[in-house]
Amino acid sequence: MEPLLRKVTIAAVSGALLLSTAATSTAAADSAVSPKIECETAASGDGPFYPGPSASDVYDAAWGEGPAVPELDTTTPQGLAAWTDWDGAGGDLLLVTAYGESGSDALIIGIDPASGEHVGSVAIAESHVGGIAISKGWAFVQGRNSGDQHTVRKYELTALRDAMKASGTPYLEQTGEARVVPAASFLAADGGTLYAGKFNETGRGTMQSYQVGDDGSLTEQKTFEVPMKTQGLMVTEDHFVYSTSYGRTNRSNIYVVDKGATDIDIPSTTCYRAPSMAEGITQYGDEAFLLFESGSYKYPDARNVIKNLHKGEVSAVTNP
Repeated sequence: MEPLLRKVTIAAVSGALLLSTAATSTAAADSAVSPKIECETAASGDGPFYPGPSASDVYDAAWGEGPAVPELDTTTPQGLAAWTDWDGAGGDLLLVTAYGESGSDALIIGIDPASGEHVGSVAIAESHVGGIAISKGWAFVQGRNSGDQHTVRKYELTALRDAMKASGTPYLEQTGEARVVPAASFLAADGGTLYAGKFNETGRGTMQSYQVGDDGSLTEQKTFEVPMKTQGLMVTEDHFVYSTSYGRTNRSNIYVVDKGATDIDIPSTTCYRAPSMAEGITQYGDEAFLLFESGSYKYPDARNVIKNLHKGEVSAVTNP
């Protein structure tokens, strides 16, 4: 992906004024032009903990191998979220959403972040399930598109817990009707705020924030600019971290932006290359976890065929 250009605003200066104040005008112009959002690309050799060529030296230093992702022989993973104290006994889960062949149910897959154990899988209605987020007793998942708009489904965590504990792959119905929203290609949550954004292949996308009610209702708040080809969002104490990708042979990107920034064209924004086909990203404790769809049975020819989550300290991931 070519680096995104920062916005440029330069005041016009008359020829006479330019001749008389050349130094001043040059300094003013330089201060008005922002540099590009450059992505760190330097890489060498093969990936140290994943198949295929290295994505970037920066990525390889910040990340490492995490738990294996189950169900890759029949599904393609998309969304990722952390669910703390999921069982009411202090246990935690990483939740992966994955879609199957056309006409088949999607899955919510539970992985123990400490042991890597596959705790269980729950079937839900068919959808691309591009994102999942946990907030205020609810799991929010991308539903089916409705024309040019997307939908968000909600599932009560108590019902999801019971289904995750059951044997086999039980089916879980959504609660109520899906909410129609401008976009839900990816989802993330921060306390009582849900973020839902749009993947855009050809330009920057947008993301909306919503206040989550106790009943799972969503009240729209703000709109944010997001990088081109955004597939996932992690919200930390200080940052929005976007994972972006498109194409099985292309490298992905990790963008680190100030939390709450509605415009990504700010000097503090940083970017570095990641392995191909990055998808959901989430924080669990002090660690970040990143999901890849390249491990799916559908993509044996991906640049990096990755069947594990990757993990890294949040402090390292956000300060490359």
